[in-house]
Amino acid sequence: MTLRLLAVSATVFSLLSLTAAAQNAQPDPASAKAQGRIMKEVRHELLMLPHAGVFDNLAYKVDGYNVTLFGHVVRPVTKSDAENAVKHIEGVERVDNQIEVLPPSPLDERLRVQLFRAIYGYPALEKYALGVLKPIRIIVKNGHVTLEGVVDSEADKNLAGIRANGVPGIFSVDNHLEVEKS
Repeated sequence: MTLRLLAVSATVFSLLSLTAAAQNAQPDPASAKAQGRIMKEVRHELLMLPHAGVFDNLAYKVDGYNVTLFGHVVRPVTKSDAENAVKHIEGVERVDNQIEVLPPSPLDERLRVQLFRAIYGYPALEKYALGVLKPIRIIVKNGHVTLEGVVDSEADKNLAGIRANGVPGIFSVDNHLEVEKS
Protein backbone atom coordinates (compact mmCIF):
# COMPACT_ATOMS: atom_id res chain seq x y z
CA MET A 1 0.00 0.00 0.00
CA THR A 2 2.76 2.50 0.87
CA LEU A 3 4.64 1.52 -2.25
CA ARG A 4 1.55 2.24 -4.37
CA LEU A 5 0.99 5.57 -2.55
CA LEU A 6 4.64 6.48 -3.15
CA ALA A 7 4.34 5.66 -6.88
CA VAL A 8 1.11 7.69 -7.24
CA SER A 9 2.57 10.70 -5.45
CA ALA A 10 5.74 10.51 -7.58
CA THR A 11 3.58 10.46 -10.73
CA VAL A 12 1.49 13.42 -9.55
CA PHE A 13 4.65 15.36 -8.63
CA SER A 14 6.23 14.74 -12.05
CA LEU A 15 3.02 15.80 -13.84
CA LEU A 16 2.93 19.02 -11.80
CA SER A 17 6.58 19.66 -12.62
CA LEU A 18 5.97 19.11 -16.34
CA THR A 19 2.94 21.43 -16.28
CA ALA A 20 4.93 24.17 -14.53
CA ALA A 21 7.82 23.78 -17.00
CA ALA A 22 5.42 23.97 -19.95
CA GLN A 23 3.83 27.12 -18.56
CA ASN A 24 7.27 28.71 -18.09
CA ALA A 25 8.31 27.78 -21.65
CA GLN A 26 5.31 29.54 -23.23
CA PRO A 27 5.79 33.29 -23.63
CA ASP A 28 3.39 35.38 -21.60
CA PRO A 29 1.31 37.37 -24.12
CA ALA A 30 0.95 40.27 -21.68
CA SER A 31 4.73 40.38 -21.15
CA ALA A 32 5.41 40.29 -24.91
CA LYS A 33 2.93 43.12 -25.44
CA ALA A 34 4.53 45.17 -22.65
CA GLN A 35 7.99 44.57 -24.12
CA GLY A 36 6.78 45.71 -27.55
CA ARG A 37 5.32 48.86 -26.02
CA ILE A 38 8.56 49.55 -24.14
CA MET A 39 10.61 49.09 -27.33
CA LYS A 40 8.38 51.55 -29.18
CA GLU A 41 8.59 54.14 -26.39
CA VAL A 42 12.37 53.80 -25.99
CA ARG A 43 12.82 54.39 -29.73
CA HIS A 44 10.55 57.44 -29.54
CA GLU A 45 12.37 58.91 -26.52
CA LEU A 46 15.80 58.45 -28.12
CA LEU A 47 14.63 60.09 -31.35
CA MET A 48 13.30 63.07 -29.38
CA LEU A 49 16.57 63.82 -27.53
CA PRO A 50 17.37 67.50 -28.11
CA HIS A 51 21.17 67.17 -28.17
CA ALA A 52 21.46 64.05 -30.36
CA GLY A 53 22.74 64.74 -33.83
CA VAL A 54 24.34 63.29 -36.91
CA PHE A 55 27.60 62.64 -35.02
CA ASP A 56 25.85 60.49 -32.38
CA ASN A 57 24.64 56.94 -32.74
CA LEU A 58 22.22 55.58 -30.17
CA ALA A 59 21.00 51.99 -30.02
CA TYR A 60 19.13 49.94 -27.44
CA LYS A 61 18.08 46.44 -26.46
CA VAL A 62 14.98 45.58 -24.45
CA ASP A 63 15.04 42.39 -22.40
CA GLY A 64 11.77 42.07 -20.52
CA TYR A 65 11.54 45.20 -18.40
CA ASN A 66 15.28 46.00 -18.62
CA VAL A 67 16.75 48.36 -21.23
CA THR A 68 20.39 48.45 -22.31
CA LEU A 69 21.59 51.58 -24.13
CA PHE A 70 24.56 51.43 -26.56
CA GLY A 71 26.31 53.69 -28.98
CA HIS A 72 28.54 56.72 -29.14
CA VAL A 73 27.82 60.36 -28.41
CA VAL A 74 29.85 63.55 -28.71
CA ARG A 75 28.42 65.28 -25.61
CA PRO A 76 28.10 63.77 -22.11
CA VAL A 77 24.69 65.46 -21.73
CA THR A 78 23.31 63.27 -24.53
CA LYS A 79 24.31 60.14 -22.60
CA SER A 80 22.63 61.30 -19.39
CA ASP A 81 19.56 62.62 -21.26
CA ALA A 82 19.11 59.24 -22.94
CA GLU A 83 19.26 57.38 -19.63
CA ASN A 84 16.88 59.80 -17.91
CA ALA A 85 14.35 59.68 -20.75
CA VAL A 86 14.29 55.87 -20.80
CA LYS A 87 14.26 55.55 -17.01
CA HIS A 88 10.90 57.29 -16.82
CA ILE A 89 9.09 55.02 -19.29
CA GLU A 90 6.30 53.12 -17.58
CA GLY A 91 7.31 49.49 -17.00
CA VAL A 92 11.07 49.98 -17.29
CA GLU A 93 12.67 48.53 -14.18
CA ARG A 94 16.37 48.97 -14.95
CA VAL A 95 18.51 50.91 -17.44
CA ASP A 96 22.06 49.80 -18.22
CA ASN A 97 23.71 52.81 -19.88
CA GLN A 98 26.67 51.58 -21.96
CA ILE A 99 26.78 54.63 -24.23
CA GLU A 100 30.35 55.79 -24.83
CA VAL A 101 31.13 59.50 -24.75
CA LEU A 102 33.69 60.19 -27.46
CA PRO A 103 36.86 61.97 -26.30
CA PRO A 104 37.08 65.65 -27.21
CA SER A 105 39.56 66.22 -30.02
CA PRO A 106 40.10 69.15 -32.38
CA LEU A 107 41.21 66.69 -35.08
CA ASP A 108 38.00 64.66 -34.73
CA GLU A 109 35.89 67.85 -34.81
CA ARG A 110 37.57 68.95 -38.04
CA LEU A 111 37.04 65.49 -39.54
CA ARG A 112 33.35 65.48 -38.56
CA VAL A 113 32.74 68.73 -40.41
CA GLN A 114 34.66 67.54 -43.47
CA LEU A 115 32.85 64.18 -43.47
CA PHE A 116 29.47 65.86 -43.17
CA ARG A 117 30.24 68.03 -46.19
CA ALA A 118 31.72 65.14 -48.18
CA ILE A 119 28.72 62.87 -47.62
CA TYR A 120 25.67 65.12 -47.29
CA GLY A 121 26.99 67.74 -49.74
CA TYR A 122 27.54 65.23 -52.55
CA PRO A 123 24.73 65.53 -55.14
CA ALA A 124 23.87 61.82 -55.23
CA LEU A 125 23.58 61.73 -51.41
CA GLU A 126 21.89 65.12 -50.85
CA LYS A 127 18.51 63.42 -50.48
CA TYR A 128 19.68 62.13 -47.08
CA ALA A 129 20.34 65.69 -45.88
CA LEU A 130 16.63 66.54 -46.01
CA GLY A 131 14.74 66.51 -42.74
CA VAL A 132 15.85 66.90 -39.16
CA LEU A 133 16.99 63.33 -38.46
CA LYS A 134 19.85 62.41 -40.74
CA PRO A 135 19.88 58.69 -41.60
CA ILE A 136 23.66 58.43 -42.03
CA ARG A 137 25.41 58.72 -38.67
CA ILE A 138 29.08 59.76 -38.71
CA ILE A 139 31.05 58.53 -35.71
CA VAL A 140 34.65 59.75 -35.42
CA LYS A 141 36.94 58.47 -32.68
CA ASN A 142 40.65 59.28 -32.76
CA GLY A 143 40.66 59.66 -36.55
CA HIS A 144 38.79 56.39 -37.15
CA VAL A 145 35.36 56.70 -38.79
CA THR A 146 32.30 54.49 -38.50
CA LEU A 147 29.25 55.07 -40.68
CA GLU A 148 25.98 53.85 -39.13
CA GLY A 149 22.39 54.09 -40.25
CA VAL A 150 20.16 53.12 -43.14
CA VAL A 151 20.31 54.03 -46.83
CA ASP A 152 18.09 53.22 -49.81
CA SER A 153 20.50 51.15 -51.89
CA GLU A 154 23.79 49.30 -51.95
CA ALA A 155 25.08 51.98 -54.35
CA ASP A 156 24.36 54.72 -51.78
CA LYS A 157 26.08 52.67 -49.06
CA ASN A 158 29.19 52.24 -51.21
CA LEU A 159 29.14 55.88 -52.31
CA ALA A 160 29.01 57.11 -48.70
CA GLY A 161 31.98 54.86 -47.88
CA ILE A 162 33.95 56.15 -50.87
CA ARG A 163 33.18 59.77 -49.94
CA ALA A 164 34.28 59.17 -46.34
CA ASN A 165 37.52 57.50 -47.45
CA GLY A 166 38.28 60.54 -49.61
CA VAL A 167 38.52 62.90 -46.63
CA PRO A 168 42.20 63.61 -45.83
CA GLY A 169 43.46 62.76 -42.35
CA ILE A 170 41.25 59.72 -41.74
CA PHE A 171 42.95 56.54 -40.55
CA SER A 172 40.14 54.07 -41.36
CA VAL A 173 36.48 53.88 -42.33
CA ASP A 174 34.11 51.13 -41.17
CA ASN A 175 30.97 51.25 -43.29
CA HIS A 176 28.17 49.70 -41.19
CA LEU A 177 25.38 51.30 -43.19
CA GLU A 178 22.44 48.99 -43.81
CA VAL A 179 20.36 48.91 -46.97
CA GLU A 180 16.66 49.44 -46.32
CA LYS A 181 14.55 46.40 -47.18
CA SER A 182 11.83 47.26 -49.70
